[in-house]
Amino acid sequence: MPGDKIGGFSGAYAKAGFDIWHGSGWGDLMGQRVLVLGGYGLIGAEICEALDQAGHEVIVAGRNAQAAARRLPGLAFHHIDMARRLTAEAWQADLQGIDVVVNCAGALQDGGQDHLEALHHHALAALAEAAKERDSLVIQISAIGAQLDSKILFLSSKARGDAALLGSGARAVVLRPGLVLARGAYGGTGLIRMLAALPLLQASALPEAKMQTVGAADVAQAVCLTVAGQVPLGRSYDLVEDTPRALPEIIRAHRTALGFAPARIELNAPNWGLGVGTWMADQLGHLGWRSPLRRTATEVLRQNILGDPGPWKSVGKPVQGMEKTLQNLHLGPEHRLQARMLLLMPICVAVLALFWLFSGGIGLVSLDQAAAQLTAQGWQLGLARASVVFWSLVDIGLATALLYRPWARRACLGMAMVCLIYLSLGTLVTPALWLDPLGPLAKILPALMLSLITWALLEER
Repeated sequence: MPGDKIGGFSGAYAKAGFDIWHGSGWGDLMGQRVLVLGGYGLIGAEICEALDQAGHEVIVAGRNAQAAARRLPGLAFHHIDMARRLTAEAWQADLQGIDVVVNCAGALQDGGQDHLEALHHHALAALAEAAKERDSLVIQISAIGAQLDSKILFLSSKARGDAALLGSGARAVVLRPGLVLARGAYGGTGLIRMLAALPLLQASALPEAKMQTVGAADVAQAVCLTVAGQVPLGRSYDLVEDTPRALPEIIRAHRTALGFAPARIELNAPNWGLGVGTWMADQLGHLGWRSPLRRTATEVLRQNILGDPGPWKSVGKPVQGMEKTLQNLHLGPEHRLQARMLLLMPICVAVLALFWLFSGGIGLVSLDQAAAQLTAQGWQLGLARASVVFWSLVDIGLATALLYRPWARRACLGMAMVCLIYLSLGTLVTPALWLDPLGPLAKILPALMLSLITWALLEER
Protein backbone atom coordinates (compact mmCIF):
# COMPACT_ATOMS: atom_id res chain seq x y z
CA MET A 1 0.00 0.00 0.00
CA PRO A 2 2.60 2.56 -1.09
CA GLY A 3 0.03 5.27 -1.70
CA ASP A 4 -1.48 5.14 1.79
CA LYS A 5 -0.53 7.49 4.59
CA ILE A 6 -0.19 6.66 8.25
CA GLY A 7 -0.22 9.69 10.54
CA GLY A 8 1.30 11.98 7.93
CA PHE A 9 4.03 9.59 6.72
CA SER A 10 3.92 8.20 3.21
CA GLY A 11 6.00 6.04 0.94
CA ALA A 12 8.69 4.02 2.67
CA TYR A 13 7.63 5.09 6.18
CA ALA A 14 4.02 4.02 5.62
CA LYS A 15 5.08 0.72 4.04
CA ALA A 16 7.47 0.02 6.93
CA GLY A 17 4.78 0.86 9.48
CA PHE A 18 2.29 -1.40 7.70
CA ASP A 19 4.72 -4.32 7.55
CA ILE A 20 5.64 -3.97 11.21
CA TRP A 21 2.02 -3.63 12.18
CA HIS A 22 1.24 -6.94 10.51
CA GLY A 23 4.20 -8.75 12.01
CA SER A 24 6.91 -8.79 9.38
CA GLY A 25 10.30 -7.61 10.52
CA TRP A 26 9.46 -8.35 14.18
CA GLY A 27 12.82 -9.93 14.92
CA ASP A 28 14.64 -6.84 13.66
CA LEU A 29 12.96 -4.77 16.36
CA MET A 30 14.12 -6.81 19.33
CA GLY A 31 17.24 -5.98 21.32
CA GLN A 32 17.48 -2.36 20.21
CA ARG A 33 19.68 0.33 21.76
CA VAL A 34 17.37 2.79 23.49
CA LEU A 35 18.43 6.16 24.90
CA VAL A 36 16.02 7.35 27.62
CA LEU A 37 16.28 11.07 28.34
CA GLY A 38 15.32 11.82 31.94
CA GLY A 39 15.46 8.09 32.56
CA TYR A 40 15.83 8.26 36.34
CA GLY A 41 12.64 10.29 36.90
CA LEU A 42 9.28 8.97 38.05
CA ILE A 43 8.11 7.90 34.57
CA GLY A 44 11.54 7.43 33.01
CA ALA A 45 12.72 4.88 35.56
CA GLU A 46 9.62 2.74 35.00
CA ILE A 47 10.21 2.90 31.24
CA CYS A 48 13.90 1.99 31.60
CA GLU A 49 13.08 -1.07 33.71
CA ALA A 50 10.38 -2.24 31.30
CA LEU A 51 12.65 -1.84 28.25
CA ASP A 52 15.48 -3.61 30.04
CA GLN A 53 13.21 -6.53 30.92
CA ALA A 54 12.05 -6.65 27.29
CA GLY A 55 15.64 -7.34 26.22
CA HIS A 56 16.65 -3.94 24.91
CA GLU A 57 19.97 -2.24 25.67
CA VAL A 58 18.96 0.77 27.75
CA ILE A 59 21.09 3.88 28.23
CA VAL A 60 19.91 6.32 30.90
CA ALA A 61 20.53 9.96 30.03
CA GLY A 62 20.28 13.10 32.11
CA ARG A 63 22.21 15.63 34.19
CA ASN A 64 22.72 13.65 37.40
CA ALA A 65 24.81 10.49 37.24
CA GLN A 66 24.49 9.85 40.98
CA ALA A 67 20.69 9.95 40.86
CA ALA A 68 20.71 7.55 37.92
CA ALA A 69 23.05 5.15 39.71
CA ARG A 70 20.86 5.15 42.83
CA ARG A 71 17.62 4.61 40.93
CA LEU A 72 18.83 2.31 38.14
CA PRO A 73 22.05 0.54 39.20
CA GLY A 74 23.54 -1.57 36.47
CA LEU A 75 22.27 0.48 33.53
CA ALA A 76 24.66 2.60 31.49
CA PHE A 77 24.51 6.37 31.96
CA HIS A 78 25.16 9.12 29.44
CA HIS A 79 25.35 12.76 30.54
CA ILE A 80 23.05 15.02 28.51
CA ASP A 81 21.82 18.49 29.37
CA MET A 82 18.97 18.98 26.89
CA ALA A 83 18.91 22.72 27.41
CA ARG A 84 22.35 22.78 25.72
CA ARG A 85 21.35 20.53 22.80
CA LEU A 86 19.68 23.17 20.64
CA THR A 87 21.01 22.16 17.21
CA ALA A 88 20.90 18.90 15.30
CA GLU A 89 24.70 18.87 15.25
CA ALA A 90 24.78 18.95 19.06
CA TRP A 91 22.82 15.66 19.11
CA GLN A 92 24.89 13.74 16.57
CA ALA A 93 27.37 12.19 19.02
CA ASP A 94 24.60 11.30 21.46
CA LEU A 95 22.64 9.41 18.80
CA GLN A 96 25.52 7.39 17.42
CA GLY A 97 24.44 3.75 17.42
CA ILE A 98 21.04 4.60 18.95
CA ASP A 99 17.91 3.00 17.47
CA VAL A 100 15.29 4.65 19.69
CA VAL A 101 15.17 7.80 21.81
CA VAL A 102 12.54 8.10 24.54
CA ASN A 103 12.23 11.64 25.87
CA CYS A 104 10.94 11.78 29.45
CA ALA A 105 12.75 15.00 30.33
CA GLY A 106 10.70 18.01 31.34
CA ALA A 107 10.16 20.73 33.91
CA LEU A 108 7.09 22.35 35.43
CA GLN A 109 8.10 25.99 35.12
CA ASP A 110 11.09 28.23 34.52
CA GLY A 111 13.64 28.52 37.28
CA GLY A 112 17.18 27.50 38.17
CA GLN A 113 18.48 25.26 35.39
CA ASP A 114 14.99 24.81 33.90
CA HIS A 115 14.11 26.83 30.79
CA LEU A 116 10.86 25.47 29.36
CA GLU A 117 11.07 26.81 25.81
CA ALA A 118 14.60 25.46 25.38
CA LEU A 119 13.89 22.13 27.08
CA HIS A 120 10.44 21.33 25.70
CA HIS A 121 10.61 22.92 22.27
CA HIS A 122 14.00 23.87 20.82
CA ALA A 123 15.93 20.87 22.13
CA LEU A 124 13.23 18.47 20.93
CA ALA A 125 13.09 20.10 17.49
CA ALA A 126 16.87 19.72 17.19
CA LEU A 127 16.65 16.09 18.37
CA ALA A 128 14.00 15.40 15.73
CA GLU A 129 16.25 16.71 12.95
CA ALA A 130 19.19 14.64 14.16
CA ALA A 131 17.02 11.53 14.56
CA LYS A 132 15.65 11.97 11.04
CA GLU A 133 19.17 11.95 9.62
CA ARG A 134 19.99 8.72 11.50
CA ASP A 135 16.52 7.15 11.03
CA SER A 136 16.15 6.78 14.81
CA LEU A 137 12.68 6.45 16.31
CA VAL A 138 11.72 9.20 18.80
CA ILE A 139 9.07 8.59 21.45
CA GLN A 140 8.02 11.79 23.19
CA ILE A 141 6.40 11.65 26.63
CA SER A 142 4.33 14.81 26.57
CA ALA A 143 1.41 15.93 28.74
CA ILE A 144 -2.37 15.96 28.59
CA GLY A 145 -3.63 19.42 27.64
CA ALA A 146 -0.55 20.35 25.60
CA GLN A 147 -2.05 22.84 23.12
CA LEU A 148 -0.39 25.56 21.08
CA ASP A 149 -2.88 28.18 22.25
CA SER A 150 -2.58 27.32 25.96
CA LYS A 151 -1.82 30.28 28.22
CA ILE A 152 0.22 27.97 30.46
CA LEU A 153 3.84 27.97 29.28
CA PHE A 154 4.38 24.40 30.45
CA LEU A 155 1.62 23.15 28.12
CA SER A 156 2.22 25.49 25.17
CA SER A 157 5.98 24.78 25.13
CA LYS A 158 5.22 21.04 25.25
CA ALA A 159 2.82 21.48 22.33
CA ARG A 160 5.39 23.37 20.26
CA GLY A 161 7.89 20.59 20.86
CA ASP A 162 5.35 17.92 19.95
CA ALA A 163 4.42 19.76 16.75
CA ALA A 164 8.07 20.21 15.76
CA LEU A 165 8.71 16.50 16.31
CA LEU A 166 5.69 15.25 14.37
CA GLY A 167 6.29 17.77 11.58
CA SER A 168 9.98 16.99 11.18
CA GLY A 169 9.59 13.87 9.07
CA ALA A 170 11.35 11.76 11.70
CA ARG A 171 9.85 8.48 12.80
CA ALA A 172 8.03 9.57 15.93
CA VAL A 173 5.17 9.00 18.35
CA VAL A 174 3.88 11.34 21.05
CA LEU A 175 2.41 9.78 24.18
CA ARG A 176 0.47 12.10 26.49
CA PRO A 177 -0.14 10.56 29.93
CA GLY A 178 -2.62 11.91 32.44
CA LEU A 179 -1.88 11.99 36.18
CA VAL A 180 0.76 9.26 36.50
CA LEU A 181 0.51 6.89 39.47
CA ALA A 182 3.65 4.90 40.25
CA ARG A 183 5.36 2.97 43.02
CA GLY A 184 7.43 6.03 43.76
CA ALA A 185 6.02 9.45 44.45
CA TYR A 186 7.16 12.84 43.22
CA GLY A 187 5.52 16.17 42.49
CA GLY A 188 1.75 15.87 42.26
CA THR A 189 1.66 12.20 43.25
CA GLY A 190 3.91 12.98 46.21
CA LEU A 191 1.49 15.71 47.30
CA ILE A 192 -1.44 13.29 47.03
CA ARG A 193 0.33 10.80 49.29
CA MET A 194 1.22 13.56 51.74
CA LEU A 195 -2.45 14.55 51.94
CA ALA A 196 -3.47 10.91 52.29
CA ALA A 197 -1.12 10.56 55.26
CA LEU A 198 -2.80 13.36 57.25
CA PRO A 199 -4.31 11.84 60.40
CA LEU A 200 -8.07 12.29 60.84
CA LEU A 201 -8.23 15.09 58.26
CA GLN A 202 -8.45 14.99 54.48
CA ALA A 203 -7.41 18.32 53.01
CA SER A 204 -8.01 19.10 49.36
CA ALA A 205 -8.59 21.95 46.91
CA LEU A 206 -10.44 22.64 43.67
CA PRO A 207 -12.99 19.84 44.23
CA GLU A 208 -14.69 20.58 40.89
CA ALA A 209 -11.51 19.96 38.88
CA LYS A 210 -11.39 16.64 37.04
CA MET A 211 -8.47 14.49 35.96
CA GLN A 212 -7.79 11.08 34.49
CA THR A 213 -5.05 8.87 35.84
CA VAL A 214 -2.69 6.37 34.25
CA GLY A 215 -0.34 3.87 35.82
CA ALA A 216 3.37 4.28 35.15
CA ALA A 217 3.34 0.62 34.12
CA ASP A 218 0.80 1.43 31.39
CA VAL A 219 3.00 4.27 30.13
CA ALA A 220 6.01 1.93 30.10
CA GLN A 221 4.00 -0.71 28.25
CA ALA A 222 2.96 1.88 25.65
CA VAL A 223 6.62 2.73 25.07
CA CYS A 224 7.53 -0.96 24.77
CA LEU A 225 4.74 -1.52 22.24
CA THR A 226 5.97 1.47 20.23
CA VAL A 227 9.57 0.24 20.28
CA ALA A 228 8.34 -3.19 19.19
CA GLY A 229 6.67 -1.66 16.13
CA GLN A 230 3.07 -2.24 17.21
CA VAL A 231 2.02 1.41 17.18
CA PRO A 232 1.37 3.45 14.00
CA LEU A 233 3.82 6.34 13.83
CA GLY A 234 3.39 10.05 13.30
CA ARG A 235 0.55 10.46 15.78
CA SER A 236 -0.11 11.44 19.36
CA TYR A 237 -2.01 9.28 21.85
CA ASP A 238 -3.59 10.20 25.16
CA LEU A 239 -2.79 7.65 27.85
CA VAL A 240 -5.69 8.04 30.28
CA GLU A 241 -8.31 5.93 31.99
CA ASP A 242 -11.93 6.20 30.88
CA THR A 243 -13.35 7.82 34.03
CA PRO A 244 -12.52 11.39 35.08
CA ARG A 245 -11.87 11.79 38.82
CA ALA A 246 -12.04 14.64 41.31
CA LEU A 247 -9.03 15.29 43.54
CA PRO A 248 -10.86 14.35 46.79
CA GLU A 249 -11.79 10.99 45.24
CA ILE A 250 -8.16 10.35 44.26
CA ILE A 251 -6.93 11.20 47.76
CA ARG A 252 -9.53 8.89 49.34
CA ALA A 253 -8.46 6.07 47.03
CA HIS A 254 -4.83 6.58 48.06
CA ARG A 255 -5.74 6.53 51.75
CA THR A 256 -7.36 3.15 51.20
CA ALA A 257 -4.53 1.77 49.03
CA LEU A 258 -1.90 2.90 51.55
CA GLY A 259 -3.78 1.40 54.47
CA PHE A 260 -4.57 4.66 56.27
CA ALA A 261 -7.82 5.01 58.21
CA PRO A 262 -10.60 6.98 56.50
CA ALA A 263 -10.58 10.68 57.30
CA ARG A 264 -13.11 11.88 59.85
CA ILE A 265 -13.14 15.41 58.49
CA GLU A 266 -12.86 16.52 54.86
CA LEU A 267 -11.75 20.09 54.25
CA ASN A 268 -11.50 21.89 50.92
CA ALA A 269 -9.16 24.86 50.91
CA PRO A 270 -10.79 28.10 49.71
CA ASN A 271 -9.45 29.71 46.55
CA TRP A 272 -7.72 32.47 48.53
CA GLY A 273 -6.00 29.86 50.70
CA LEU A 274 -4.82 27.99 47.63
CA GLY A 275 -3.60 31.30 46.19
CA VAL A 276 -1.53 32.02 49.31
CA GLY A 277 -0.07 28.49 49.21
CA THR A 278 0.76 28.86 45.53
CA TRP A 279 2.47 32.21 46.12
CA MET A 280 4.56 30.76 48.94
CA ALA A 281 5.49 27.74 46.80
CA ASP A 282 6.61 30.05 43.98
CA GLN A 283 8.81 32.03 46.36
CA LEU A 284 10.37 28.81 47.64
CA GLY A 285 10.90 27.87 44.00
CA HIS A 286 13.40 30.74 43.74
CA LEU A 287 15.36 28.94 46.48
CA GLY A 288 15.36 25.67 44.54
CA TRP A 289 12.38 23.93 46.20
CA ARG A 290 10.24 22.29 43.50
CA SER A 291 6.94 22.27 45.30
CA PRO A 292 3.93 20.63 43.56
CA LEU A 293 1.88 23.63 44.70
CA ARG A 294 3.65 26.06 42.36
CA ARG A 295 1.56 28.26 40.08
CA THR A 296 1.83 26.07 36.98
CA ALA A 297 0.57 22.94 38.76
CA THR A 298 -2.51 24.68 40.13
CA GLU A 299 -3.23 26.34 36.77
CA VAL A 300 -3.09 22.97 35.02
CA LEU A 301 -5.39 21.46 37.64
CA ARG A 302 -7.89 24.32 37.30
CA GLN A 303 -8.36 23.61 33.59
CA ASN A 304 -8.74 19.85 34.23
CA ILE A 305 -6.43 17.02 33.17
CA LEU A 306 -8.57 15.22 30.62
CA GLY A 307 -7.79 13.35 27.42
CA ASP A 308 -9.37 11.04 24.87
CA PRO A 309 -8.63 7.36 25.57
CA GLY A 310 -10.21 6.22 22.28
CA PRO A 311 -7.22 6.37 19.87
CA TRP A 312 -4.96 4.40 22.21
CA LYS A 313 -7.66 1.78 22.80
CA SER A 314 -7.64 1.06 19.07
CA VAL A 315 -3.88 0.45 19.15
CA GLY A 316 -2.76 -1.11 22.39
CA LYS A 317 -3.93 -2.45 25.68
CA PRO A 318 -6.43 -0.01 27.27
CA VAL A 319 -5.24 1.99 30.25
CA GLN A 320 -6.40 0.54 33.55
CA GLY A 321 -8.69 2.44 35.89
CA MET A 322 -7.35 4.09 39.03
CA GLU A 323 -8.56 1.36 41.39
CA LYS A 324 -6.85 -1.38 39.39
CA THR A 325 -3.70 0.71 39.03
CA LEU A 326 -3.43 1.26 42.78
CA GLN A 327 -4.12 -2.41 43.43
CA ASN A 328 -1.30 -3.44 41.08
CA LEU A 329 1.15 -1.06 42.77
CA HIS A 330 0.98 -3.23 45.93
CA LEU A 331 1.49 -0.26 48.23
CA GLY A 332 2.69 -1.55 51.60
CA PRO A 333 4.30 -0.47 54.89
CA GLU A 334 7.30 1.13 53.14
CA HIS A 335 4.96 3.33 51.09
CA ARG A 336 2.97 4.32 54.20
CA LEU A 337 6.26 5.30 55.83
CA GLN A 338 7.26 7.22 52.70
CA ALA A 339 3.94 9.12 52.73
CA ARG A 340 4.41 10.06 56.38
CA MET A 341 7.98 11.17 55.74
CA LEU A 342 6.87 13.28 52.75
CA LEU A 343 4.42 14.96 55.10
CA LEU A 344 7.02 15.50 57.84
CA MET A 345 9.91 16.65 55.63
CA PRO A 346 8.82 20.31 55.19
CA ILE A 347 7.97 20.45 58.90
CA CYS A 348 11.43 19.13 59.79
CA VAL A 349 13.09 21.72 57.56
CA ALA A 350 11.03 24.55 59.04
CA VAL A 351 11.65 23.46 62.64
CA LEU A 352 15.39 23.06 62.07
CA ALA A 353 15.69 26.43 60.36
CA LEU A 354 13.79 28.20 63.14
CA PHE A 355 15.72 26.38 65.89
CA TRP A 356 19.14 27.35 64.51
CA LEU A 357 18.03 30.87 63.62
CA PHE A 358 16.69 31.51 67.13
CA SER A 359 19.71 29.83 68.71
CA GLY A 360 22.06 32.16 66.87
CA GLY A 361 19.86 35.20 67.40
CA ILE A 362 19.50 34.63 71.14
CA GLY A 363 23.28 34.29 71.44
CA LEU A 364 23.77 37.71 69.84
CA VAL A 365 20.96 39.39 71.79
CA SER A 366 22.10 37.91 75.13
CA LEU A 367 25.80 38.25 74.41
CA ASP A 368 26.92 39.20 77.93
CA GLN A 369 24.83 36.49 79.59
CA ALA A 370 26.16 33.84 77.22
CA ALA A 371 29.74 35.04 77.61
CA ALA A 372 29.36 34.85 81.42
CA GLN A 373 29.14 31.05 81.14
CA LEU A 374 32.68 31.09 79.75
CA THR A 375 34.18 33.82 81.95
CA ALA A 376 33.01 31.77 84.94
CA GLN A 377 35.38 29.06 83.68
CA GLY A 378 38.33 31.49 83.56
CA TRP A 379 38.01 32.79 79.97
CA GLN A 380 38.92 36.39 79.23
CA LEU A 381 35.84 38.54 78.51
CA GLY A 382 36.96 39.50 74.99
CA LEU A 383 37.65 35.91 74.01
CA ALA A 384 34.35 34.76 75.52
CA ARG A 385 32.42 37.42 73.60
CA ALA A 386 34.20 36.56 70.34
CA SER A 387 33.41 32.87 70.80
CA VAL A 388 29.71 33.54 71.38
CA VAL A 389 29.49 35.85 68.36
CA PHE A 390 31.33 33.37 66.13
CA TRP A 391 29.14 30.40 66.98
CA SER A 392 25.96 32.50 66.84
CA LEU A 393 26.84 33.52 63.29
CA VAL A 394 27.56 29.87 62.46
CA ASP A 395 24.06 28.96 63.70
CA ILE A 396 22.42 31.70 61.63
CA GLY A 397 24.50 30.76 58.57
CA LEU A 398 23.44 27.11 58.81
CA ALA A 399 19.78 28.09 59.16
CA THR A 400 20.07 30.26 56.06
CA ALA A 401 21.87 27.56 54.07
CA LEU A 402 19.16 25.04 54.96
CA LEU A 403 16.54 27.18 53.22
CA TYR A 404 18.45 27.06 49.91
CA ARG A 405 17.61 23.68 48.40
CA PRO A 406 20.94 22.97 46.65
CA TRP A 407 22.74 23.46 49.99
CA ALA A 408 20.11 21.95 52.29
CA ARG A 409 21.60 18.47 52.74
CA ARG A 410 25.08 19.84 53.36
CA ALA A 411 23.58 22.29 55.86
CA CYS A 412 22.06 19.35 57.75
CA LEU A 413 25.44 17.66 57.94
CA GLY A 414 26.96 20.95 59.07
CA MET A 415 24.36 21.17 61.83
CA ALA A 416 25.16 17.64 62.95
CA MET A 417 28.87 18.45 63.01
CA VAL A 418 28.32 21.65 64.99
CA CYS A 419 26.12 19.72 67.44
CA LEU A 420 28.99 17.32 68.05
CA ILE A 421 31.37 20.25 68.53
CA TYR A 422 28.98 21.84 71.04
CA LEU A 423 28.68 18.57 72.95
CA SER A 424 32.45 18.03 72.99
CA LEU A 425 33.43 21.59 73.92
CA GLY A 426 30.57 21.91 76.37
CA THR A 427 31.64 18.74 78.13
CA LEU A 428 35.27 19.91 78.31
CA VAL A 429 34.73 23.58 79.16
CA THR A 430 31.44 23.65 81.11
CA PRO A 431 30.70 20.06 82.23
CA ALA A 432 28.37 21.39 84.94
CA LEU A 433 25.82 22.19 82.22
CA TRP A 434 25.01 18.47 82.01
CA LEU A 435 23.49 18.86 85.49
CA ASP A 436 21.68 22.11 84.69
CA PRO A 437 17.91 21.65 85.31
CA LEU A 438 17.13 23.11 81.86
CA GLY A 439 19.48 20.61 80.19
CA PRO A 440 21.21 22.91 77.64
CA LEU A 441 23.64 20.18 76.59
CA ALA A 442 21.13 17.34 76.71
CA LYS A 443 18.85 19.26 74.34
CA ILE A 444 21.56 19.20 71.69
CA LEU A 445 21.02 15.45 71.22
CA PRO A 446 17.52 15.72 69.67
CA ALA A 447 18.79 18.59 67.50
CA LEU A 448 21.58 16.30 66.30
CA MET A 449 19.16 13.50 65.47
CA LEU A 450 16.69 15.82 63.70
CA SER A 451 19.54 17.13 61.55
CA LEU A 452 20.48 13.60 60.48
CA ILE A 453 16.86 12.59 59.87
CA THR A 454 16.24 15.67 57.74
CA TRP A 455 19.46 15.00 55.81
CA ALA A 456 18.07 11.55 54.93
CA LEU A 457 14.65 12.94 53.98
CA LEU A 458 16.19 15.50 51.63
CA GLU A 459 17.91 12.93 49.42
CA GLU A 460 17.24 13.71 45.77
CA ARG A 461 14.81 11.37 44.06
